[in-house]
Amino acid sequence: MPHNNEPPVSLKIFGKQSRFLREQRGMTRRELAALIPYSESQIAMVERGERPPKPGYVDAVDSALGAGGVLRVLIPDVAEKHHPAWAEEYVKLQAEALALHVYCTHLMHGLLQTEEYAHAVFRCLRPSMEEEEIEKSVQARLATQTLLSRRPACRITFTLEEPVLSRKIGGKTFWEDQMRHLLKLSELHNVQLQVMPLARENHAGLDGPLTLLETPGHHTIGYVEGQRGSYFLTEPDDVSVLSHRYGTIRSQALDAEASRAFIQRLLTGEA
Repeated sequence: MPHNNEPPVSLKIFGKQSRFLREQRGMTRRELAALIPYSESQIAMVERGERPPKPGYVDAVDSALGAGGVLRVLIPDVAEKHHPAWAEEYVKLQAEALALHVYCTHLMHGLLQTEEYAHAVFRCLRPSMEEEEIEKSVQARLATQTLLSRRPACRITFTLEEPVLSRKIGGKTFWEDQMRHLLKLSELHNVQLQVMPLARENHAGLDGPLTLLETPGHHTIGYVEGQRGSYFLTEPDDVSVLSHRYGTIRSQALDAEASRAFIQRLLTGEA
């Protein structure tokens, strides 16, 4: 997105094209709104290029105006994104990954979150998000979880710091559901969960969270997230360091069986 207040050119062009098609058919915005599940004000904002349309909006308008796919073909260029621009590339790579290895230090990874937990996470963010934006973000996060059951299966490991498990984001009920969900996911043949207990004195993960991702071309890349962005590590030396570090982290964490027992003790209040 540009830094000034001008709408992106692609949205302006789409807006003008959709308005032209509507007016060519002698249809008002109100009449179009009666045919699709979107309001007259939403139509006006899209036609002015002030708001990116949802994919469903483009489909609905294309059909209502009998555009024959003229608008629908533009969805990849103009439709509203469900992830921040800096995360789009990672989301695409994750969906295609042959293997994924994740070290979490303060928050449950999106692939592991229940819908209620995800809602609670987004409500914690500051500045606050509008409810519509929260719902959109939650559904986008849940959509990425198809990776867990994808065929061919992606090999996935998670190493979770104990505070990730013990912090009751959203309250006790949501937290308990989240813990039970983790136990269920740990039974998947392609997923391995490990817990790094606070009692561990010798700890290789002090530099923070990390992700290692193996691409369809069998290249491993590193991915590191921060407060306002993220970056990839692709140089062999950097990837080697992260791979060695993650291997050490896993060796210091509880094994899969002990980690399941740890989560069960948290649920029963025995940990």
